[in-house]
Amino acid sequence: MAEYKTKQKSDVVSYLEKNAGKHITASKIALDMNNEGIHIGMATIYRTLEKLVDEGMVKKYFIGENDGACFEYIDKKNSCKHPNCFHLKCEKCGKLIHLDCHEMSHLITHINSDHGFIIDPMRTIFYGICQSCQQKANWRNI
Repeated sequence: MAEYKTKQKSDVVSYLEKNAGKHITASKIALDMNNEGIHIGMATIYRTLEKLVDEGMVKKYFIGENDGACFEYIDKKNSCKHPNCFHLKCEKCGKLIHLDCHEMSHLITHINSDHGFIIDPMRTIFYGICQSCQQKANWRNI
């Protein structure tokens, strides 16, 4: 069956493509699109994002228990290349950074085999201070 394409879906996909590699909330999408004169309701944005997640065009991340989900457009240049892609979140600027590192698979294996626990990388975030904020604050590693 052919997929039914709507103007709203096309607008959301276009916005996400322009912001590839960024983690964006539905509220941010609505705000930015509204500022561009494109008016789409929040329910439509959420419904569209969920369809895009189901289609594999978008990844959905949960940053914190009190934060809403954020979404990322998947393209060949900007998506995680490793199945166990963790994230780093800067506690100063809020930036979310992919930790696309094969070394993390050793951590996953260790925790599973030695502690009997399976980690969900899509929901695992390490908190700290990003390099940019360290430089701004003349941060010194201890």
